Amino acid sequence: MDALKNAGDGPHSSHPDFGHLCLLVFEAVLEVCVVAAPGYILARQGGFSAEQQSYLSKINIAVFTPCLIFSKLASQLTAEKLIELAVIPFIFAVQTFVSWACSQIVARLIFKFEKRPRNFVTAMAVFGNSNSLPISLVISLSKTLSGLHWDKIPGDNDNEVAARGILYLLIFQQLGQVVRWSWGYNVLLAPPKNDHETPPPGSYRDEDSDAASGRLVEFSSDDESDIEQGKAHKHANGNGMAPNGGHTVSTSVSNSGTLTPGDMSPTVIRGAALGTDPSPNGNLGPHLSGQHEDPEDTVTFRRHYNEQYQQEEFSSGPAGWWQRFRAAVCKCWNRVALFIKSIAEKLFSSLPKPVQKFLSAFNRYFSIVWNKFLDVMNPPLWAMLSAIIVASVPGLQHLFYTKGTFINNSVSHAIGQSGGVAVPLILFVLGGNLARNTLPKASDQAIDTEDPKEERNVLIAALVSRMLLPTIFMAPLLALTAKYVPVSILDDPIFVIVCFLLTGAPSALQLAQICQVNGVYMGAMSRLLFQSYVVWILPSTLILVMLALETVEWATGQY
Repeated sequence: MDALKNAGDGPHSSHPDFGHLCLLVFEAVLEVCVVAAPGYILARQGGFSAEQQSYLSKINIAVFTPCLIFSKLASQLTAEKLIELAVIPFIFAVQTFVSWACSQIVARLIFKFEKRPRNFVTAMAVFGNSNSLPISLVISLSKTLSGLHWDKIPGDNDNEVAARGILYLLIFQQLGQVVRWSWGYNVLLAPPKNDHETPPPGSYRDEDSDAASGRLVEFSSDDESDIEQGKAHKHANGNGMAPNGGHTVSTSVSNSGTLTPGDMSPTVIRGAALGTDPSPNGNLGPHLSGQHEDPEDTVTFRRHYNEQYQQEEFSSGPAGWWQRFRAAVCKCWNRVALFIKSIAEKLFSSLPKPVQKFLSAFNRYFSIVWNKFLDVMNPPLWAMLSAIIVASVPGLQHLFYTKGTFINNSVSHAIGQSGGVAVPLILFVLGGNLARNTLPKASDQAIDTEDPKEERNVLIAALVSRMLLPTIFMAPLLALTAKYVPVSILDDPIFVIVCFLLTGAPSALQLAQICQVNGVYMGAMSRLLFQSYVVWILPSTLILVMLALETVEWATGQY
């Protein structure tokens, strides 16, 4: 305590008064609590149900979080900065591995959890808060501590220190976003496998979007005879082959005569829209397999598709206008697709046989990889990919983020304003999650029910794996790295503080969104957030800040 209160030129001169340091940390924590308080109060009064919380979380994931990611990443990064900050992904990978190892030790050896609770503990351990709380602390510390100026930057000041700290946090945040919205969203916190009604993680498709894109084709019951004739025609030629050696379109018709998504796989639906036959080996279309389809099938498919819109009934008023417009777009798209398909068939048939075989194999494997890629991608990841493209192309970045340009004054400002809603909305929903009276009932099959004893053990394991063990292992490693590794960015005091803050930061607030959307471990998540952000956040953050300041003094030789 005496060392912390020393001022002047002696040791620990960069430390603020211990009481003032406690006040800084408390202010940052209180900021989170104040924003979350309205959600908690509203939920306790019964005005913010679990369904409404889940609805807001889905909106945040689909709209506001992607806007936040794009605006922060595309405006701050450049190709040159990406090269200079290449050490950050390495440190992030080490921190993630250490957190993962700690979670596996605790979950497997101590509590001996099964796969699903072990995955939850892993998600809580590896995904720390790198946004709201650390940013508030960095801004406060940069204006209070006197030893954070970097001697390699002439005229360094408090504003520059804060800007660099926020940039470091943003890079860590975006790296975490990539892993969080892929591995975390699709694997660690995925819905239970026995939940057939819940769409796959990362899937934002519904019947309306499928119909709008021309992938869902419906046949009327009057056309069943034509389809049965087509089936008989196929069997007469053996193995579903047309007379000319081509595949015919294989469909499944329900009792009502309607071709439903459950009757066909997505590949079959997409193939039907293009008049192609996805064969069992993954080959999409006869024009890439060296075979030709029966022209009668193409004519039959086109007639069925056109009759769909001729028989469709539209609503009156503006709703009917939109339905007619959508139907016209789908019809035009179908005609364009058939035209492109016919041209592709002619070009493909004119190629030599070896080239046809190579293109068929390439199309098969590319389709597999592309479909896997689409299954993993979701709105935050699409925003991240778009932001990296904009940041890497100077012309695009100039177009979006140069003051006074038309795109900056309209599109970029709109994206920035929408992104500013993401963090407050996360905290608002967090407050609602803390009110356990809004948790869905166990009778709801879409919700992953939890045993009280297991929930308690999961909570303890998650807290230890996130806020205790990673700090014990990473603190000495970071100190030795800052002292002896000759990388320029490691000499920046604010970078060392950022690294320490992230080692033991609480679990990311966006994990509550994912649990809310996927309906998994919502009770444990609520208790974990309360323990992390209300009970343990103040002592944990104080310890992390003090360790960071001691490391900065030792690495810079101020002792």
